[in-house]
Amino acid sequence: MYWRRVDGLRRLLAPLAVAAAGLLAAAPTASALTLVPPKPDVYLGVSDRGSLEGFNSFVEMTGKHPALLETYHGWGNNLNSSFERWRETGTRPILAISSANPQTLAEILTPEQIALGAGDDYLLQLNQFFAARGLPAYVRPLGEPNRCLNVWSAFNCDGSEKGGEHSTLWYKQAFRRISTIVRGGQSLEGINATLAEIGLPPVNRTKGLPPESLPAAPVSIIWSPLPGGSPRVKGNFPGNYWPGGRWLDWVGTDFYSEYPVWEDLARFYKGKPWRNKPVSITEWGVAGKDEPKFVKQLIAWIVKRPRVRMLVYYQGFGFPSENVYDIARYPKTLNQVRKKIRRANFLTEAETNAGMLPPLPAKEKKTAKKTAPKPKPAPAYN
Repeated sequence: MYWRRVDGLRRLLAPLAVAAAGLLAAAPTASALTLVPPKPDVYLGVSDRGSLEGFNSFVEMTGKHPALLETYHGWGNNLNSSFERWRETGTRPILAISSANPQTLAEILTPEQIALGAGDDYLLQLNQFFAARGLPAYVRPLGEPNRCLNVWSAFNCDGSEKGGEHSTLWYKQAFRRISTIVRGGQSLEGINATLAEIGLPPVNRTKGLPPESLPAAPVSIIWSPLPGGSPRVKGNFPGNYWPGGRWLDWVGTDFYSEYPVWEDLARFYKGKPWRNKPVSITEWGVAGKDEPKFVKQLIAWIVKRPRVRMLVYYQGFGFPSENVYDIARYPKTLNQVRKKIRRANFLTEAETNAGMLPPLPAKEKKTAKKTAPKPKPAPAYN
């Protein structure tokens, strides 16, 4: 029934959403928390392989402990096991949220469905999780929206627009809803008023009533398109997905040795709409062959640009023989990384991180209820 109701809301609210897309100068939502390190420092980070071994291997190879651990989650995933890795590695989390199933890559929710409230249970869960623990975290929703291989992109890889529920408008509305609910810090009435300003329906909780208020979660929101479109067609560049500065705290982008288009990276850094935001390289890495020169160029580029305050190495997934991003495959690259990140301003620890928090309480084991044995049926006599 809920899905039918969302379909009805879509027809009613789509005109309002379009009309409200430019109304972003209204009073701000809950106060933003940037979690930016002091100048000229840069938080060093690494992607999460899903195990402590993956993190420890990176530390051992590079000789430096990352301050941040970026974990990739499909929509609705429980945070408990990730929290334990953040805690045991002594890192501050970056939670990268995808609307695709991690195993099948099938789409879980469309941008329009997210914008209209179909995923609010998960957003409420994130708000409560980070707020209840006082855990500072970076939340990176629906990254690389201008990469056609991502189900939330507005374009197909042949350059055609997906349209409908995958338009750039619905991506921006989905991003605004995610930011509003995960940040929290308002009464339910205030949250709903913020959503109504931009033509979106109120908070939708499918299991029980929504809370009377949402606590202020100590999260910092990262918007992170590719520096150029993939494919490079009109309408698929970063600015086409810009949700507005009110809804985010950082701008980020990804940059790999396979596609070293330095002009796009420079253009992204200088983008006027986000010229006052701190910048994160939310993913970077080497793939395919040893590229020590790329490492040297990128670190030099970052050092010269004071707004870049976060640098996260992407180390891929799977076995080393299958993982083209595994830095252990590229000895010259690894040696260059070791040398370049020795700089003192590449921080090894965020001042408040999950390592300072206690473990999650153990779950109570469910015990089977004892019931009186059922009487045996009387034997049947012929």
